[in-house]
Parts: sequence; C-alpha cells; structure tokens
Amino acid sequence: MANERYPRIRTGGDALERGRQYGETARDRISRTVHLYSDVFARDAELDWETARELALQFIDPIRAVSRVYVDELQGIADGAGLTLGDIAAINVRSELKIGAMARRAREQGEKGPPEGCTTLGVTPSASLSSHTLLAQNWDWYEECADTVVVLEVEQEDGPNYVTVVEAGLLAKTGLNSNGVGIVTNLLASGWDKGAVGIPYHVSLRSLMDASGAADALARLQTSVRSSSATYMVGAESGLAFVAEGVPGDYSSLFLTFPNDQGFLAHTNHFTSAEFKGKDAGRWGIPSSPFRLERARRLMSAREGNATPGSLQHVLRDHCGDRSVSICAHPAHDAARLDRYMTVASVVMDTDSRSVWLAEGAPCENSFDHLDYSEFLKAKRPAKILERRPA
Repeated sequence: MANERYPRIRTGGDALERGRQYGETARDRISRTVHLYSDVFARDAELDWETARELALQFIDPIRAVSRVYVDELQGIADGAGLTLGDIAAINVRSELKIGAMARRAREQGEKGPPEGCTTLGVTPSASLSSHTLLAQNWDWYEECADTVVVLEVEQEDGPNYVTVVEAGLLAKTGLNSNGVGIVTNLLASGWDKGAVGIPYHVSLRSLMDASGAADALARLQTSVRSSSATYMVGAESGLAFVAEGVPGDYSSLFLTFPNDQGFLAHTNHFTSAEFKGKDAGRWGIPSSPFRLERARRLMSAREGNATPGSLQHVLRDHCGDRSVSICAHPAHDAARLDRYMTVASVVMDTDSRSVWLAEGAPCENSFDHLDYSEFLKAKRPAKILERRPA
C-alpha cells in the first residue's frame, strides 16, 4: 500500500481475481469494517453477526441474477481477506440491515435515524468555467470509517476501468469510470424501507461503475428491484446529468430531477421530487438535511456560469456559522462512539479530464489532493451487459 491515509489499491484480472487482490491488499481495513458493522448491527438493528451474515446471504441470488461478476467480486474479496462470503455480503448490505431496522423502529416507536448523511453537487457544462461536467460529494458517516476508506482503482478486462472512494470490503461508492460517467450519492430513508431482499444499495453503485453513459446508468437503476432508498446523482462527459431518488422497488419507484436553469444540481438526505408522495424519514430523522441543501444551492448560485473544481471545494468546506447543520460535518464532542459522524471524505470529479480531487477527512482541515486518472481512465470500453429481467 502507499503511504496515503486512504490507500490507493489497484486491481486487475477477472472478477474473482480482482476481488482477491482487493481483499488481500486491504485485509486489515476490511477487518475494521467488519468490526464496526458488527457493533452497528448489534446496536441499531439488534442483530448478532451470525444472523447478519445469514440475512445478507439471502441477497446473493438477486445479485447473481443481475450479474454473476458482482458475486464473483464479493467472493474474491472474502477469499483475499480470509473471511467468508457471508462476512463480505453483510458489510455490502449494511444499509439494508441498518436503515431497514431503524426505519421500522421509527415507524413503530418514533425513534430517529442517523443524524448525518451526505451532500452532493453537480455542474453541467453550461455552468462550469471549463465547459466540463463536474460532480462533488461530502461523504458524512461514522468517524471510525476514516480507518477503513480506500481508493479502489479497478482495471477490467470486460468493462470500463473505474475509480471509487469506498469503505474497505464494499464494492463501490462515489466514483468515476473510463466512459466519463461519474456517480455521487446520498442516503435516503422512507416508509418503504424494511430491509427487503433485492439489489442492495452498494451493488447498485457498483453497477453504475460499468455504465456506458448517463442513459445506460438510468437503465441500470430501472432494470432491477432495489432494496433500499437512496439518491444517485449521475453526471457524464456528454453533459447529461440527473438525480434519481429511489425507494425500494422497481422502475416505478424512481423519481427523476434534472439540473436547474443555472445548470446545477444539489442534494442532501431528503426527497425533493414532487413525484414522491410517501413518508420521508430522512427529512425528520436527519434534521441538518434541509439546511445543507439550501446552503449548497445558495453557494452554487453565486458561481453561475463559472463553477470550477475549486469553487466546489469551497462549498464542501462550508460551515454556515453552525457546525450542527453544516455541509462540512464534525462529530459532537460529547457523542458516544457510534454516534460520532463526520465528513469522512470529500471528493470532486471532472468527468471530462478524468480528474479526482480528494480530501481525506473534513475538507476544512485537510487539503484536496489532485489524482490524475487521465491515462488510467482514458480508454472507453463497452459496458457490461446486465441480465435485464422483468421486475
């Protein structure tokens, strides 16, 4: 591994071999991921680790129906890390197990969900100084995740290369591929989140890393039955960009929004589409969400027509005078271990130049390093064909 706080891990070969290389190289960090979610599931979902593994394995057949490649990658990670497929499946369905249980308790007992989420930004060519498509995200999650994050650089034989900033052992999160497709994302929670078996959130994100363009990215979200609520913000070198807010279900459970008249997108952890008519647990359970969204929109509007990677970094550093609801998140000083949320990573991407800027931790305290992937993500490659079965 390199000396960066968040190690850069490059893998290649077939799916099983890529997974094995990932698991072997990130073995220690994957062990920390497993330890963290063992404690999270016990507290938030009332699940011991053995039960969590058994529940997670129920998702394997739906994943295989979409693409055997993703199951092979999971198995390879397990083999390389010296763990079982159940262990790796459990951390890859952490959202379904955790958020599903917390959403149920919110419905039944009035308990709130996690106090933090993420802030995502998108800029289309008409709004950027370079006429490029830009994406950005503050990933707000457990403070302990700072000891699990890796930058995974994947060279595929049968699909596009991609780079993703992700918790060790998970397939994908925020990322950019060699077809010029970028993805940033937000946690959502709705009245329909029950942890039902289907395609997990992080497997959907992995599928988007194989997209050939914005339209193919949307098709990938539409052609499988998703297990949990989430926002997928997609931007492409073509200049196309959209936000898909999804609840558990098929294509009829996706709600689309497009860039505003200024060419911007912004999202946090509640539903914004007028088409959504259900119970929005995120708006109630993550009280910072509407404040962060309004602040992000205001800061983005001030850069109409001349947004740059630097101006997006400025937005991601913002505290708005009140750190309890700020875009740049910090843990409360008196919070218990599993209630300490912070901006674990801050990412800006230029889909056209294949550049990534990464702050390893809160961006107000950590500089953005420029990661030049112009060579690694240079060659455009056909997208993997999904098993597109009727939902």
